Amino acid sequence: MNPYLVFGLLAAGLGLVPFFLVYLSTGWNPYLVWLGAWSLSGFVLYGIDKALAKARGLRAPEAILNLLALVGGFAGCWAGMFAFRHKSNWGRHPNIWIVLIVSTVAHAVLIYLLLVRG
Repeated sequence: MNPYLVFGLLAAGLGLVPFFLVYLSTGWNPYLVWLGAWSLSGFVLYGIDKALAKARGLRAPEAILNLLALVGGFAGCWAGMFAFRHKSNWGRHPNIWIVLIVSTVAHAVLIYLLLVRG
């Protein structure tokens, strides 16, 4: 079983389904709905990966976790990292930290440009 396919599809489903459900049923800002949906996906995937790490099961590739942060799930990834104490060791997982920091800054700039500055 290819972990990229399994966790990629899981992440996509966890991000896209809530996005479309909320976006199509409300008048909320689509970018904020996008961030919320992908953050939910990131948080859930961090929790699943932590549970699988304890059980020594199939693991979510770091590339999938990084991609989740980059597409907008950075807040959920940060929350999942600390809530589940998963991938929080800088020395063992520097790439996760770098991608989370870069994606947080990039999305903060987008939020400023799209929502604050208009």
